Amino acid sequence: MNRTKRAYLQANRRCDTGSMRGSDTTNHPPSDHESNLSVSSAPVGDSGEGGVCNEVDIDTPSLEQSQRARATTVRNEDEGDIENEEQNGVEIVTAAFGQSRGNGQVPFYSGSQTGPAYTLDICSPEKPLSTHFLIPSRGRSPLSSADRSYLEAKGVFTLPKTKSCESLLRAYLHHVHPIMPVIEVDHILEYQRNGRLHEYNILLLWSIFSAAVNFVSPEVYQQEGYKSRKEMKASMYSRAKCMYTISEETDKIVLIQSSLLMGFWISERDEYLQPWYWTGTAINLCQMLGLHRNPDSSKFNCVVTDRQRCLWRRLWWSSFYRDCWLGMSFGRPLRINLVDCDVPTPIAADLLIDVLGIPESTSAGFLPNDLPRLASYWVTLVELSKQLGAVIAMNYQPQRPKPTVQQFESVESEILKCTLPGQYDSGMTNLARFHSFHVHLHYQALLICLYRPYGSKSPAGLDAAEQEDWQRRMRLKASNAASETNDIFNALAEDGLLIFAGPMTPSLLAAAMQTHMHCYKSADSLTKRLTLHKLEMCMLIMEELQKIYTVASLYRGIFLKALQQICPTYQPMISATDQTANSTLESNSNNINHVTGEAAPNQAAAGIFHTTNNSTFPVNASENETGFLGDFMGSLFDETSIFSFGDLWNVM
Repeated sequence: MNRTKRAYLQANRRCDTGSMRGSDTTNHPPSDHESNLSVSSAPVGDSGEGGVCNEVDIDTPSLEQSQRARATTVRNEDEGDIENEEQNGVEIVTAAFGQSRGNGQVPFYSGSQTGPAYTLDICSPEKPLSTHFLIPSRGRSPLSSADRSYLEAKGVFTLPKTKSCESLLRAYLHHVHPIMPVIEVDHILEYQRNGRLHEYNILLLWSIFSAAVNFVSPEVYQQEGYKSRKEMKASMYSRAKCMYTISEETDKIVLIQSSLLMGFWISERDEYLQPWYWTGTAINLCQMLGLHRNPDSSKFNCVVTDRQRCLWRRLWWSSFYRDCWLGMSFGRPLRINLVDCDVPTPIAADLLIDVLGIPESTSAGFLPNDLPRLASYWVTLVELSKQLGAVIAMNYQPQRPKPTVQQFESVESEILKCTLPGQYDSGMTNLARFHSFHVHLHYQALLICLYRPYGSKSPAGLDAAEQEDWQRRMRLKASNAASETNDIFNALAEDGLLIFAGPMTPSLLAAAMQTHMHCYKSADSLTKRLTLHKLEMCMLIMEELQKIYTVASLYRGIFLKALQQICPTYQPMISATDQTANSTLESNSNNINHVTGEAAPNQAAAGIFHTTNNSTFPVNASENETGFLGDFMGSLFDETSIFSFGDLWNVM
């Protein structure tokens, strides 16, 4: 019995291996929205021989007759639509009472007691009804020729080479799935194993590829004709977005999965807020399907399989995770209020249920061999996200009442109770080590988010004589969390693990950098120099990350300009190091073994921390980095953001 299956059986208490209609759906084209209604009438008074006729020909319908006929046609069609619409309501009630037995059914959520659920409960006062059930799905018509031609021109129906597809899928399952477990792994691997990947849902496939490009070796994008990962990523995202827009996919599970994965894309368009948009779309769809509610809240719901329960939990909590951390990064309000939710917290078995039946040969070729460990890390990330939601609600909501000391201490106590993974456990692969460090980075960002506001203010009920000491301790705690973040990134660089960094990593570094800048403004001369050294290290790390992630370039430009503001005499210099001798994320990705998650450790660190006597800050201070801040700065000045640059500018 392999390790994954053994870990699943130990952790799980209920999971069923029944199949579910979901992400393996073969793509079907959308309908052509052209009206078939065409009504015409002959002109009155035309004699047919060029003369004027004063009487209406008996074979030619009068205007009144034509209008009457047209009205009759429209009325008949309206009546047909009304009957179909009523039938939809009948089907909902039939399904709610468990009398529907049709095939091709899709999930439906009847809502809370202010919606249709109340009507259904009136009809069944003695027997509580489930709010989650299945209703007949609606078929789709084929693509129009124009839509198909457009999608073909965009390359939507042309997949990468077979080897490239394998590399992309392997990279996805090693680097994306452990932190965003939104697909059913056994389904896509079955298509891959049987050589039928082109029959997998094409929208979801391009979404998967767009998220995986960050982690493939340069040979992959070069073989596909691209100059960089960023170029290949833009192409993959463009195809996924085209398919999302034009295909009008009706499977909401697929739409949720694709939206979450497309939320990894970020560019100058839309002020760098595409992740916020796509995550919001996924959350809306989750709430439409009732994934925020426990399908077994009133009674055990036999309609929902255990496999569905696990997938729904993964989708909901992945959406919640992104909502919290993007809200923190962009200074936007959280869309999800856990008071409205009763879906159970996920367990590691929820992530492992769909890998149990995968053949050993396939599993060894595509899945990390320590997936059970990575699954437990994901559960910890969800718990940290719940704590972050509580911190944002307490500290950053504009209409919030001032928290009391007791409220603050209660939230702090819950955070400090969180159990974090070991960073140096024996037998860990490099991939597992990175993900362990990644959890710790989230934890330190959470602490910064908790303590930072209280460096200059106090909670309600605190004695005036204690306020100055309170604020000093809060500043020290926030500064310590920022320093811990530096230590983690230093370890990642020294061990060559930065090549595993994901799209969310730069935001976790930015939290520490903002705290360092606050410390620099209020420190003595020696502390200023030490703090500046920490900032320089962070800028070096951000320089490496920007080679793959646009958001890292954005943050680097912001902090470069901010450094010039708070330290006018500081002059960053270009490193004298031979650039061809420096290792970079691009070249080091050649050393990633995507099967085992191993890397060549020391090469990346050597390139990042090579210094000269003049400067340890090899900044290429181009106008692109300092001048493209644009409207995105508005979000960073928002007081609800952990990166409240508005506060920073006020002390400059």
